[in-house]
Amino acid sequence: MKRAVVFASVLLATHALCAQSVQDLFAKAKEQVKAGSWQEALGTLEVLDVEAAKPGNEKIRPQLEGPLAFYRGVCQANLGEADKAQDSFETFLMAQPNASIDDKVYSKKAVSAFEAARKAGSGPSLARAYQEFKAPEKTSEPVTAAWGDGPVVWLMTDSEKAGWAKATTDAERSAFVTKFWLDRDSEDDHSFRPTFEKRVAFADAKLTQDDKSKKRGSMTDRGMVFVLLGPPTYGGRRRLKAGEDKNQAAGMSSVGDHDSSIAQSELVAHSPNNKVSTSQLAATNDRYTGPGTEAPESSYDFQEVWHYRKELLPKGVSYLQVDATFITKKGYGVEVLQRDSDILTTLSAAKQKPQ
Repeated sequence: MKRAVVFASVLLATHALCAQSVQDLFAKAKEQVKAGSWQEALGTLEVLDVEAAKPGNEKIRPQLEGPLAFYRGVCQANLGEADKAQDSFETFLMAQPNASIDDKVYSKKAVSAFEAARKAGSGPSLARAYQEFKAPEKTSEPVTAAWGDGPVVWLMTDSEKAGWAKATTDAERSAFVTKFWLDRDSEDDHSFRPTFEKRVAFADAKLTQDDKSKKRGSMTDRGMVFVLLGPPTYGGRRRLKAGEDKNQAAGMSSVGDHDSSIAQSELVAHSPNNKVSTSQLAATNDRYTGPGTEAPESSYDFQEVWHYRKELLPKGVSYLQVDATFITKKGYGVEVLQRDSDILTTLSAAKQKPQ
């Protein structure tokens, strides 16, 4: 089992071709963590996060997510921000589920937050749960007038929807369904339908929503993604922070920890010898987290992210990684898929019939 510190330490050597500024910032953050300069390290990590998002760093970005979250968690724990540290470590463990933390290197606060994060995410991964799932013997949907409104709706093309609407007798519906599945078989592979039906059965059993809608798991947003793409490479859930919800409710603060950290890092960067007083940092922080701001209710608001690496993506999708993000928020919805262009493109590709 590789320790988290080992994973983070080898990152730069593995990616020697990335931008020099990213290398320098990562090395600077590590030195600040080593020196116990927690607030300064957080500022550097935020700047690094912004730099890594710039064009040209697409390949390094997915590998940076884990180390950034790990070192951020270490800093937050040592600053007494246990909840934030746990969130960061949970993000890290999404990327490195088998990682551990060295209690001889890191403080008791950091180790405690890390173990809390591990405990919070100790459930089986979707991939493993799906692999172990035993589908019922009869998983095929009955061919009734409601068949086209079931999980197959995620696959049907516009022309197929029109064709299904014209099928009004049992014989016509049966013929339509037979052709529907034959069109999705290739000459050498007839696994499409059984795979689809197992995914539907799993979604119905495991992906129901924690609300009163009584909607089938396969008909939820998470169910749609699972049925089309299968289990993710890895995934996890954490509390939703201010500024992370693109559909933030009116009255909610439009700024949060991210904004505060960036402002503090800029203050440090423009100060003589990069030194500022505690009172200056506190005053800057108050602009973002003081009176007049409102934090989301973290007991209910959360985001769940499923990460799909390239090997799991449909043919023709050029992304190195695609994330499906689901937001749960009062007044907004339960596990609502965020319709970003990359996930929509990927889902559209998954619907294409085999050539």
